[in-house]
Amino acid sequence: MIKRYSDHAANERTFLAWVRTAIATMAFGFLIERFDLFIRFAVPPAGRTSLGVHGRGFANTAGLAFLLMGIAMIGVAALRFVRTSDQIDSDEEIKNPGARFDMALAGLLALLGCSLFLYLTHAIFPLS
Repeated sequence: MIKRYSDHAANERTFLAWVRTAIATMAFGFLIERFDLFIRFAVPPAGRTSLGVHGRGFANTAGLAFLLMGIAMIGVAALRFVRTSDQIDSDEEIKNPGARFDMALAGLLALLGCSLFLYLTHAIFPLS
């Protein structure tokens, strides 16, 4: 039997959860990048004039930001997995690093989500 097997299994489940979240974030980024195709069919012809190159550029930038964030999440998850695995095998007590990075990542996702919401409302309900 592996020493501290349940701790290692929990560490692996956490790693896989991070990877699933990263894959979903990257898939969402790809969807955002192609979102202008959806807008072309969903928005009435009168509202389509507001979706010029500017709107497509924003969607492409936001989509790439989500893709890069997903890649970064996988990298951070891999580093945490290896570090936590070593800490589980260690007999000394180690202080928990805290949740600062997790909160920063959640804040960045929320900021990107709000910017996409504003983009969508401007695309569907143009000001002029």
